[in-house]
Amino acid sequence: CPRCMQCDTKFDFITRKHHCRRCGKCFCDKCCSKKVPLPRMCFVDPVRQCAECALISQKETEFYDKQLKVLMNGATFFVTLGTSDKSELMVCRLSNNQRYLVLDGDSHYEIEIIQISTVQILTEGFTPGGGNTRAIGMILQYKVPGSEELTQMKLTASEDFSCNKKLSASWLAAMHKVSK
Repeated sequence: CPRCMQCDTKFDFITRKHHCRRCGKCFCDKCCSKKVPLPRMCFVDPVRQCAECALISQKETEFYDKQLKVLMNGATFFVTLGTSDKSELMVCRLSNNQRYLVLDGDSHYEIEIIQISTVQILTEGFTPGGGNTRAIGMILQYKVPGSEELTQMKLTASEDFSCNKKLSASWLAAMHKVSK
């Protein structure tokens, strides 16, 4: 006899089975009661999902609604390549197809996202309790196509533009959340 995937309740005339619209597994009403939008599967209105899938869907929705827009809009940074002591003012953004980090200034760089091996967010204002820190930059390590060596790039929020500082901090926070 079929049973609930989570609580092992037996399905019968009174206890009906419900399918999670994300994973497709069968659950009782209690274990599949969350209703969350699932736009990536073309469910615009909230649909029934198990607790595990509902959490994933909520995080996905937050990513698409918040972080992705911020990353695609971009922000301005001082960019330093490798061990160079020269930096260039560039706009850094996620490409429209979400596969590249695009940096535009006097120079132009496109870094394929899958080639990025580490993302380290740089902060200032650290206190012993860990509060009041803010993102001021980021160090990326990535592979250049055709090379096995890692290249390092440092992005630092510009102190000169007070209006862009908040935008840069938001962009770094979104990048940090995505890289987790």
